Amino acid sequence: MPGPIVVVGIGIAVYILVYYNIFKGPKCKSFATLVGKTAVITGGNTGIGKATALDLAKRGARVILACRSKQRAEAAVFDIRKESSNHQVLFMQLDLASLQSVRSFAETFLQTEPWLDILINNAGVGGHGQTADGFELHFGVNHLGHFLLTALLLERLKQAEAGRVVTVSSMAYRYGRVDFSTLGTPVSHDSSSWVKTQGYCHSKLCNILFTRELANKLEGSTVTCYSVHPGFVYTEVFRDMETWQKLFFIPFARLFFQGPEGGAQTSIHCAVQEGIEVLSGRYFADCSVQEVGTHARDDGVARKLWEVSERLAGLV
Repeated sequence: MPGPIVVVGIGIAVYILVYYNIFKGPKCKSFATLVGKTAVITGGNTGIGKATALDLAKRGARVILACRSKQRAEAAVFDIRKESSNHQVLFMQLDLASLQSVRSFAETFLQTEPWLDILINNAGVGGHGQTADGFELHFGVNHLGHFLLTALLLERLKQAEAGRVVTVSSMAYRYGRVDFSTLGTPVSHDSSSWVKTQGYCHSKLCNILFTRELANKLEGSTVTCYSVHPGFVYTEVFRDMETWQKLFFIPFARLFFQGPEGGAQTSIHCAVQEGIEVLSGRYFADCSVQEVGTHARDDGVARKLWEVSERLAGLV
């Protein structure tokens, strides 16, 4: 029988192998500077968004944290300015659960900011509920709010030398589907946990399909777009989980998942890496392009999702 020290040693070795070979991803290798460029990051006050904002600020960008909470965003602005020594970091109010708030943000931005080079659609929710406009929460925040925001800022992005749109998706898209008969319809509070979780998966599939169709519409312009899987990351997106899910999931996530800095690397890569322009519309993970399932590269569904989203967002 192996002694306790041997057992502990084997356990630590297995943990290291699992963590570094499955959960921990690579770092962005680009040393590109962003002096003179402006970036908008939704949900930039916490988690992956804050880590992404800090990196772009260190590269010299003017960084706008588009967030719901003024108090938390201003605290993040203070932290990022202090750590990056870049005072061109500021907060602008945005609640993606309200289409009116999205429109107000875009109007304010277009009136006050002459440039936009990078838009990172980072914010996301993982809980149950509905938006101010009556849409299922995951769909309304993770997809529709970002869809409208991108559409309203697109002309400003086209004025940049090389604009980029990065949308944070997830490998959870694999379990998603787009059912146009129920798209955006809130689920019952009494629905099973799996049904509620599927809403998140559906929204992440929408992120990928949105990016594919956006690339088609941007063809011939100087703007490129990418969807990303940040990896397995422990962030506040899980704060809305049900209690029993937290009891099971959070200890595992704390042990194995990356922190926000690791989770930000693929977003940063797609925002700054030179030479990936030919991959516009594609899906990235671990700082490299990845193939997606057939249901995530259906251009017919992507086109219809765009058209339906235009109508739901009030653009047509």
